Amino acid sequence: MNKTELIDHIASKADISKAAAGRSLDAMIAAVKATLKKGGTVTLVGFGTFAVTTRAARMGRNPRTNEAIKIKKAKVPKFRPGKALKDALN
Repeated sequence: MNKTELIDHIASKADISKAAAGRSLDAMIAAVKATLKKGGTVTLVGFGTFAVTTRAARMGRNPRTNEAIKIKKAKVPKFRPGKALKDALN
């Protein structure tokens, strides 16, 4: 499912226009991004938790030249599914 299909699904289930569904989806994504950028977490009970973790600096290898390179530490987003989502899949 892509973003357009998700907007169509939200619009039909919530009985709202596609434009309103698109704006609400964009607002939700922006809120998650802003919270994660501040280092917070977003918990949607029954769905899951979005959080930020730090990946340590490490040594890597350039596959083209086989030369060792240094990879900087990075903040990465992480999603941990909730129990209800896991139960819905199994």
